[in-house]
Amino acid sequence: MELVKIAISYLLGYVRITVEGYYIERFINICISSKILIWNIKREKGGVKLFLNIGINDFKKLGKIAQKTKCKIKINKKRGMPFLLNRYRKRKIFGAFLVIIIMLIIISSNYIWNIEIQIEDNEQIEGIEQDLTEAGLIVGKNINKIKSSEIIQQIRLKRKDISWIGIELKGTNAIVKLVKAKEAPEIIDENDYTNIIANKSGVITKIIAQNGTAKVKVGDTVEVGTVLIEGTMTGKYTETRYVHSIGEIEAKVWYSDTKRVYYTKEEKEYTNNEENKYSIKINNFKINFYKTLSNFEIYDTIETEKKVKIFSNLYLPISLIKTTNKEQIKVEKKYTLEEAKTIAIQQAKQELNNQLGETNNILRRSNKFKRN
Repeated sequence: MELVKIAISYLLGYVRITVEGYYIERFINICISSKILIWNIKREKGGVKLFLNIGINDFKKLGKIAQKTKCKIKINKKRGMPFLLNRYRKRKIFGAFLVIIIMLIIISSNYIWNIEIQIEDNEQIEGIEQDLTEAGLIVGKNINKIKSSEIIQQIRLKRKDISWIGIELKGTNAIVKLVKAKEAPEIIDENDYTNIIANKSGVITKIIAQNGTAKVKVGDTVEVGTVLIEGTMTGKYTETRYVHSIGEIEAKVWYSDTKRVYYTKEEKEYTNNEENKYSIKINNFKINFYKTLSNFEIYDTIETEKKVKIFSNLYLPISLIKTTNKEQIKVEKKYTLEEAKTIAIQQAKQELNNQLGETNNILRRSNKFKRN
């Protein structure tokens, strides 16, 4: 509602003023308690100067407040329709056009034109945009028809990977805040009969059966699926008992990867040539200000879209789109034997590092090459 009042102030006219004095906080408090709308407030370092916007009608009320708080007021800029019309009073068409634009802005302020999703710790939640749309949070929908509580309820019932969700409507911006649920660890009943088996091939270097019976010994080579500790225990005077196997096992495991590198390879390289093309999108209607076809034969396209907003949370149903085409050319790369070996090693090493993750207990690395 406050953003609508600001838009109306622009229609009726407002001024940018400087307030100087030692009782600036008291000045602001009196304005707020008197229901005087002030916005875009900035304070100068040192704390004795304040810059803010205020409507023309409210500006007339500042005299008594300034006298009471012993502050000085100075008009820096005049903004809004009355001042624009006065400046361009001979250009009636221009003035009428501005009035139409302002009216459209006021009307569009009743709709949601941007949905901002904020996830705690920058986590990723796949498909959340589609779920919000299906729940009723849609760009272009009337703010009064958006039932935040119902949307939240639908999302929580549908998604088990979300522990908390909140929706805040600010101006024409819907801010969705999410907290991703932590994955619950698998609960294992320690009374169940279980075996410990190998999930990789390797050579056993350490095995301690704390509960159960070790089926291999140090130095044994095992394959995937080999039972390492069996969930059984047999005593001299007792029958075989089935238990939940527990133990500590270490093994040497081999990881390998194969990469093929050609001595001659065709690659694409960027030139310094690029072309920028612009378009405007009004809701879902796009207007291009350029020819669709590029002048380049081979190119990479990067498209950036920026939504138009008047204030921090007052978005409009207008987007400015910049399309950048970066020219590429095909070049033939030739590698020597040593260069090909280096590339193969780097690629294989990267692949193996991805498999190992954060494991740092690497005993030995070796490389083998085959030339075709």
